[in-house]
Amino acid sequence: MIRFEPRENVPPLLRLGAPVAAAIAALALAALPIMAAGAPVLDAYALMAKGAFGSLFAFSELLARATPLVLTGLAAALAFRARLWNIGGEGQLYAGALAAVAVGSGALALPPLLMVPAVVVAGALAGGLLMLVPALLKVRLGADEVVTTLLLNFIVLLFVQMMLEGPMKDPMGMGWPQSEPMLEEATLPKLMARMRVHAGLLIAFVAALVVHVLLKRTVWGFEIRAVGENQDAARHAGIPVTATFLRVAMMSGALAGLAGVGEVAGLKGYLTADLSPGFGYAGIVVAMLAGLSPLGVVVAALFIAGVFVGADSMSRAIGVSNYLADLVVATSLIAVLVSGLFVRYRVRFVARAQGGSGA
Repeated sequence: MIRFEPRENVPPLLRLGAPVAAAIAALALAALPIMAAGAPVLDAYALMAKGAFGSLFAFSELLARATPLVLTGLAAALAFRARLWNIGGEGQLYAGALAAVAVGSGALALPPLLMVPAVVVAGALAGGLLMLVPALLKVRLGADEVVTTLLLNFIVLLFVQMMLEGPMKDPMGMGWPQSEPMLEEATLPKLMARMRVHAGLLIAFVAALVVHVLLKRTVWGFEIRAVGENQDAARHAGIPVTATFLRVAMMSGALAGLAGVGEVAGLKGYLTADLSPGFGYAGIVVAMLAGLSPLGVVVAALFIAGVFVGADSMSRAIGVSNYLADLVVATSLIAVLVSGLFVRYRVRFVARAQGGSGA
């Protein structure tokens, strides 16, 4: 008989090794459809690695893809630390992008030096305020934030589509539903010449460091961790649970909003309804794969970005669908949940007791 016993102390090596094992397991499971497609598994993965790291251009594409994943991963990780289940990163990303375009396309007459800060603040504020709605519904009415944040994703996307077909539609866009372009002084500078990687990557890395310091070295971070561990005990100790939830909601939404800012101000230069291929949802996988560690989010985001970028290259080379990347991401989430079970619990094999016969 198998019995799961809670671990009193989790070995650091086990805690660090679990996400690595989950990633390896995901790649192993993804090998099955590759073999079913008749492609050599080792060659496919070698092409994926080459497509992500084989050249300066490939690596720059990986960094560009990782930028929004770091920010949406941080948004999920920070909220989950407080047991606030933010599934609305996708909507918050679009809210941030919409606000960034509204400010950066000329709605505000600001000096050039203030345009980029204004765009960044507007996007972060829009994402934060959007997440504040389900947080207030949770603390005031007891509404399930999983449902409210998930439904807000669809509401925001429909609102964005309405704006792109109406007030914010570019009159020079040849009829396509897209916003007016960002002003040049409102765009984020490129980090490499003729490459797509931009200063949003630096914002993401700084955000990861700030969240790490916040959680580990500040009173706010202690309150967040305490509320996440046990709300009743935290409330009994005098920690303002409601205020902590609202504070975390604002910060989490702001991080996801910054991901939208990077996509419009750093990459595209304008907003479309297909701006994100699911960065908000992938950020949840990044956060879980990182064990909710802010610095681990950076590593996990690079891994997931490498899978996406490498799968595109591999698909063109041997004809295997690039939907393989989605499969790896999905199996990574399942694998990390299973590995988390073995981190928290020890497996014991216990002999089944033999019943005696009575006289």
